[in-house]
Amino acid sequence: MSVKLQAIPVVYFEEGAVIIAHCVPLDVSSCGHDLQEARRNIRDAVAGFIETCEEMGTLEDVLQESDFRWSGREHLT
Repeated sequence: MSVKLQAIPVVYFEEGAVIIAHCVPLDVSSCGHDLQEARRNIRDAVAGFIETCEEMGTLEDVLQESDFRWSGREHLT
């Protein structure tokens, strides 16, 4: 299954000298020393999470539990 996610909500906040990025619906977090690095890292973390869910056969269940909606065959919003 090839999945393309659109408009994933991510919350950014500072914790000391680090920017934390948290994708609340999937409960995936990452961080960076600046906003650009935090954005890059959260994209990688979410992609890795989705890939792992696909491999385990749990992706559809995880996305439904996270209130993502199908929009076409491959897109979720």
